[in-house]
Amino acid sequence: MSAAYAQCYDPTGARYGVPTFPWRLAPDGYATRRQLRVLGLRPGGQPVAAQLMRRSRRRKAGVSIAFLYRVDLAKPVRPMTSRKWGALALAMLARRTCPKCRVVYSYCFPTSLGMCVLCAFPEEQCAA
Repeated sequence: MSAAYAQCYDPTGARYGVPTFPWRLAPDGYATRRQLRVLGLRPGGQPVAAQLMRRSRRRKAGVSIAFLYRVDLAKPVRPMTSRKWGALALAMLARRTCPKCRVVYSYCFPTSLGMCVLCAFPEEQCAA
């Protein structure tokens, strides 16, 4: 057993508090949030049942973690109502509207700018 595998394998939960398994080696009956969503389910308020762990050079802690939930305790996804669709449409409209010039674009502009590119860099438009 390699050291990386041994660090990520704790089926009793003695070391990390919850059962921990290496990446892609979770037992049946557990799923991540995304896997539950594909099945048309949601965690439904249940606590984290287990976790997946793998070594990562990108993370500051040195490991990546994915939480697992029990599939048998998961609840079905709530359907979208007309009010939710309306609220989503208004939110997307606000993301596409420049607060400075009030123009509605067909794309969501970068949040780092906070406005459309034409308003963010007016001096470059005058030079062209």
